[in-house]
Amino acid sequence: MTSGSAKGLTAYGWSDRWAARVRELTASDLRPARVLRHDGAAVLVATGEGESQLPLSPGIQVAVGDWVLVDDDLVRRVVERDALLQRRDPSTGGAQLIAANVDLVGIVCGLDRPVKRGRLQRFAALAWDAGSTPLIVLTKADVATDTEEALRDAEQASPGVEAIVVSAETGAGLDGLRERLAGSTVVFVGESGAGKSSLLNALAGRDLAATGSVRSGDRKGRHTTTARQLHSIDGAYWVIDTPGVREVGLQAAAGSVDAAFDDISELAAGCRFRDCRHDTEPGCAVRAAVEGGALSADRLEAWRGLRREAEAAELRADEHARRESERAFGRVVRDAKRMKRG
Repeated sequence: MTSGSAKGLTAYGWSDRWAARVRELTASDLRPARVLRHDGAAVLVATGEGESQLPLSPGIQVAVGDWVLVDDDLVRRVVERDALLQRRDPSTGGAQLIAANVDLVGIVCGLDRPVKRGRLQRFAALAWDAGSTPLIVLTKADVATDTEEALRDAEQASPGVEAIVVSAETGAGLDGLRERLAGSTVVFVGESGAGKSSLLNALAGRDLAATGSVRSGDRKGRHTTTARQLHSIDGAYWVIDTPGVREVGLQAAAGSVDAAFDDISELAAGCRFRDCRHDTEPGCAVRAAVEGGALSADRLEAWRGLRREAEAAELRADEHARRESERAFGRVVRDAKRMKRG
């Protein structure tokens, strides 16, 4: 890889860390690239020489933000990821890849509607599970009736998660957000009409993504972003814009839910039993905190619901792995029988 190629990739987040990782993998005829957009059987990638669209080798599964190894014809290999954000696919029940190698998950909420605590908690759990840091971005501050109350709601929903209030229309809060994003890859997630694309355009200072209006009755927006796409903002940071989602199904480990509810996890350290479910067990410090007013009953119930959902997802994943193992073993047995007959 030439120095010129390396310089070209720097605009998309290339660093010495990725260079070292690629050196362990690459053959002389392969070169690194970053996935900018997924177009079905092909992807748009950025190489050191520019952008190109390449088909995927059979069996390769990639996400926007992935670093991959390519030749002139195909995407050949995925470089080991630092992070992978995924949710449960509402149509199949399996994992749906959202974005890879993201440092931050920007949970975008429009202040033209109430802040949905459950949505914040779900996305925060997915972010921790991905290996990323959640960041709440409250947009449309210019139309908010009470930004301070909205900020308190967000902070109470996800204690310990940083929240920033911004307006793409007036520019308020954008400089602080740019400082927070510097040197990082962030994926913006949220429901349609929350202002993700408008925020991207405001950060870039130019129109990178199409924007649309929201319905006045329920403040729901149209899907103006139709595909996940990575944008380099002057080589200073990288934003992955995503279509709005109505359902945030958990595809995460139960421990990631605990990370999103770290206040409950801290209280749980005082429970009599290490595997306390905070239900009917004696000596439960979490229930004692609810009874004493230090923890809200609603927050404990939200933890219980997400914990059950995450545990169910883990069981589904284990069942899938068991079936795959059985299929592989069956193939080995059949091959052995054929060889014996031969």
